[in-house]
Amino acid sequence: MNMVKTAMLLAAMTALFLVVGFLLGGEVGILIALVFAVGTNAYAYWNSDKLALSAHGARPVTRASAPQLVEMVETLARNANMPVPAVYVIDSPQPNAFATGRSPDKAAVAATTGIMQMLSYEELEGVMAHELAHIQNRDTLIMTVSATVVSAITMLANFGWIFRSMGGNRNNAFGIVGMLLAMFLAPMAAGLVQMMISRTREYSADRLGGEICRNPLALASALAKISGQSTRFEMESVERNPGTAHLFIVNPLSGRRMDSLFSTHPSAENRIAALKQQAAEMGRTAGVAQDPRQWGPPSTGRPQRGGPWK
Repeated sequence: MNMVKTAMLLAAMTALFLVVGFLLGGEVGILIALVFAVGTNAYAYWNSDKLALSAHGARPVTRASAPQLVEMVETLARNANMPVPAVYVIDSPQPNAFATGRSPDKAAVAATTGIMQMLSYEELEGVMAHELAHIQNRDTLIMTVSATVVSAITMLANFGWIFRSMGGNRNNAFGIVGMLLAMFLAPMAAGLVQMMISRTREYSADRLGGEICRNPLALASALAKISGQSTRFEMESVERNPGTAHLFIVNPLSGRRMDSLFSTHPSAENRIAALKQQAAEMGRTAGVAQDPRQWGPPSTGRPQRGGPWK
């Protein structure tokens, strides 16, 4: 089902490319837009993990450098009956995490140092389970490709006047009005579709993540702690690359926390309520136990008691 949704999204984005290309440059614009769409999708498909990880300065960790985190991901992957993704850490005080990759066999999960400092062991398990759910649902492919295509549509719209100077659409029925509409409305339409899909998939990943970690309340507790933290801890890499904001478990962009039409994430309150309902269905009504284990720094992985790692 997720593959069908992925195909439908790519088809819709490609169709938008063609419409924008026609309005901006007629037949010449369609040809250029089609070539650009195919090239952009292919590039995003094969390089999605590298692009996202590089954009946020993520560094790989292993059992030797971060044994607790890697062991956690391995255990959760076994619970989900899926390949173990590569594990990365992002040096940022903002508590957040994301998953990326074109398939479960070519996937990676990344956690910020901020989220490792803030959450208990069980809560971070819930977050990592959420990210594995995105991988299992192949959401990482559709979210990364959609972000790339939205950026490409925006770029294409910005070159509208160049297409017109080429004479591609001067005589079509839409003329300059159609060109202006394409330039200003196409990026908004593409972004809106991306945001709606992102919100829907967050709910789906929350539910599957609750099943993988077998404790939806741990994920609910984590969301309660980390939601809205972008206003306290700004992540510069996301501010420079806002098109990747939808990859994260909570919105990393400062000042955007509303569950509105133009939000990439549902409100934390709605997500927590859904997780509590799931916990009740699973017969879990107790609170989240605070695991006495504390995180050691990723460079050594040694646990420290009495406080978060430094």
